[in-house]
Amino acid sequence: MALNSLTALSPLDGRYARQCDDLRGIFSEYAFMQARVRVEVEWLIALSEAGFAELPHLSDHAKSFLRGLADNFSVADCEAVKEIEKTTNHDVKAVEYWIKNQVAHDAELQSASEFVHFACTSEDINNTSHALMLMRGRAALVEFLEKVHAQIVAFAHAWAEIPMLSRTHGQTASPTTVGKEFANVAVRLARVIEAIRNVRIYAKMNGAVGNYNAHLIAYPDYDWEAHSRKVVEERLGAVFNTHTIQIEPHDYMAELFHEIERANTILIDFDRDVWGYISMHFFKQKLKEGEVGSSTMPHKVNPIDFENSEGNLGIANALLAHLAGKLPISRWQRDLTDSTVLRNLGVAFGYCFVGYGALCRGLGKLEVNEQAIAADIDHAWEVLAEAVQTVMRRYGIPHPYEQLKALTRGKDGINEETMRTFIAGLDLPEDAKASLMALTPATYIGKAVELAKRC
Repeated sequence: MALNSLTALSPLDGRYARQCDDLRGIFSEYAFMQARVRVEVEWLIALSEAGFAELPHLSDHAKSFLRGLADNFSVADCEAVKEIEKTTNHDVKAVEYWIKNQVAHDAELQSASEFVHFACTSEDINNTSHALMLMRGRAALVEFLEKVHAQIVAFAHAWAEIPMLSRTHGQTASPTTVGKEFANVAVRLARVIEAIRNVRIYAKMNGAVGNYNAHLIAYPDYDWEAHSRKVVEERLGAVFNTHTIQIEPHDYMAELFHEIERANTILIDFDRDVWGYISMHFFKQKLKEGEVGSSTMPHKVNPIDFENSEGNLGIANALLAHLAGKLPISRWQRDLTDSTVLRNLGVAFGYCFVGYGALCRGLGKLEVNEQAIAADIDHAWEVLAEAVQTVMRRYGIPHPYEQLKALTRGKDGINEETMRTFIAGLDLPEDAKASLMALTPATYIGKAVELAKRC
């Protein structure tokens, strides 16, 4: 069966293909191959500047040609590398041979061709390529998360002053505001976005087992560690890892993926809360002409975007957890399990993007239902028991908590009259009593408005 969006095994390349377009140029095999070419040519250019008698300093024209191999790397070029791989059965060696083929007709570069991949193990190329990919992938993911964050902040500010009944353990609790609950999520998300942004992305270029064995046997007097650091940090923009086995140990990947997983967990929590508020009619959803909510129940307007977000972020987290748990583990100096797992970086990021996109669509449809929210809070006068017993404590009235417990706990029909009658009978200063008599569930919101607007 021919492969297309309808026959693809993964929904990332099928149903959700459009939502993953931005990631194809970052995490696809083509993108991985392009990154490898970039690493190889930067290594070669750096070698040409090292002063080795056998490798003269490359001209600006030669450097431009080499960097053009990466800058202009096409799908056709990738296919040519894959054709070579059919013979080598080794993808990095195929890249080396492809580069050598590209420089074969240039006398200057032809003389330098045996310094392509000089002293490198394939993991010198692969781990730095993964670093390049993850730097770009992280930037795209942070940009998307910031878009989600901005939407949540906008609602926090817009709805800062709308009183809303809280629910702890699913039961009525001290009031808040709609905006304050959005602000809570915004602040959590801002912290984790910053944590994602601050993860240091490492790379190594130190040979077969991390000791520069081949480098030093060829040029024993050259400072290979300084050379490799310069390539990794100054030319490729990663952080140089001085101590590795054959592979870069991927600890930074675990850190990065755990932080992304944490961001997703915050958003799953948010998805579920908004879903619940929709079911309570606290929010309405804007209608779209032609859409249906059920194949049999015409009235349905389902919160499918929040469900879609929750489901896809859950898949993303399952993948991120496996990546974080598996990648830092290698048998002795190397095994190949990391290599096949790393080919799924784009899958994990893809499900993140699908989840974020669904959440953005859902937020774009939300309309606050102030009437339903007000009716809900107006039927919960029992929540003022906290306020009353706290003021009673201040003025030394005996057993305040126990008195309010007897009045309200598990009782039906607690209303304005119930609370006003109780307050009227208290031996309190007049200003304190007047304050409690004027209090309503909708005005018992503390600093909620200020906190909402501050996020």
